[in-house]
Amino acid sequence: METEKPLLRDAAIYPTNDVLKNVLCESYVAFETLTNSLINELGWVLEWNYYKDGKSWLCKVCAKKKTVFWLSVWEGFFKTTFYFTEKHLEGLATLSISEQIKEDFCRMKPIGKLLPMVISIDKQEQLADLLKIIRFKKEQ
Repeated sequence: METEKPLLRDAAIYPTNDVLKNVLCESYVAFETLTNSLINELGWVLEWNYYKDGKSWLCKVCAKKKTVFWLSVWEGFFKTTFYFTEKHLEGLATLSISEQIKEDFCRMKPIGKLLPMVISIDKQEQLADLLKIIRFKKEQ
């Protein structure tokens, strides 16, 4: 998935469900399942904003005032980005999630004191691990 391009680069086109369905294609089902559970079950807020520095739309996923993760849309998949600090490393290591996610996380370069965890989602089956990470982040 590394050669794909980020989408939603036109500031004038708000990422409505129809727009997202068109760009995410088959992965829209996973996106819709995730966002429905975040909004309907957890009562979280999804805030879409166009960021001029990155020249694209990003979704900030918030529980009350806390940003839990960021979501970006790519060709045929979406990425979630979490930011952790060193104090979270032990807890993350104990999560029963894919070893690939853990390995990718270990290879990421820190951004200041923050450690980014980026997960690409294109199938519904990947949501189980993502939801474990979301719950972990929310509890911190």
